[in-house]
Amino acid sequence: SLMAVCMCQAVLPAHAGPRGWLGAGPLLRWMDAAACLAAEKHAGVSCVAVSMDDIQFEEAARVGQIIAIRTKVNRAFKTSMEVGIKVTVQDVLANAEKIVSVAYATYVAKPVGAAKVELKPVELLSTEDHLEHSLAIERRRIRLGYAQVFQKLMKESNKEDTCEEKGAVSTEHTRVQSTELVLPPHANHHGNTFGGQIMTWMQTVASISASRLCRSHPILTSVNMFKFWGPSFVGDRLVFNAIVNNTFHNSVEVGVRVEAYNCEEWIKDQPRHINSAFLIFNAVNDKGELLTFPRVRP
Repeated sequence: SLMAVCMCQAVLPAHAGPRGWLGAGPLLRWMDAAACLAAEKHAGVSCVAVSMDDIQFEEAARVGQIIAIRTKVNRAFKTSMEVGIKVTVQDVLANAEKIVSVAYATYVAKPVGAAKVELKPVELLSTEDHLEHSLAIERRRIRLGYAQVFQKLMKESNKEDTCEEKGAVSTEHTRVQSTELVLPPHANHHGNTFGGQIMTWMQTVASISASRLCRSHPILTSVNMFKFWGPSFVGDRLVFNAIVNNTFHNSVEVGVRVEAYNCEEWIKDQPRHINSAFLIFNAVNDKGELLTFPRVRP
């Protein structure tokens, strides 16, 4: 495709977690940067991330391997577009390539002055381009329906679950709060806080929250319902609140809510809710076997 972008990164020790595997934080940051480049290549103007569909991580990368991120605009709507992201890991020594993740992100073109940016249609070259173009409208329909279904569920499920399991662990001690000051290196080329940076900070607090249940180094397997409700800027204070929502035998869901404050809002305690997501982790022991999480009491 004409609007494709390819980004390659060598996995260095600075990108790795405690077990020597590539941390999810740097990977999410690279995915956002590569997708933004593809969006801007199509739009010809600055673009910002609005949401990322549920991201599944299939394969882990080790120090010394090469990560390749290929992104392309699948379909342009009026002012937004879907960008496909494919992440693979290349083992130079074994001469093998494996898929790490396939994800879909939505970006919007930032208006230039008062004029709204009307995006041009995507030029379709291959059979794969045509297929992704057709599927993009279906994924958009699901995205828009997803939020409505979720709000309906929230209204229906606010009844307290009174059945308490014996030996269930309280989620109270999994509550984690972290505050970050947005500095120029954390911003993209428009002065907005980089979406990938926010994802990195979210993953860090969620990982700490999950570790309090498994007493090991949690491994991120998926990020669900990741959506930006509003922008944040250099100088903002971002407050991250994470807590374990529930456990499912070998996995745990952590909810993270992000609120932004400028100086004035900080003093008046008037937060802007900019982002929420659900992160799923599992954990392994020294033999690589999956650990079981205890049942929790909310």
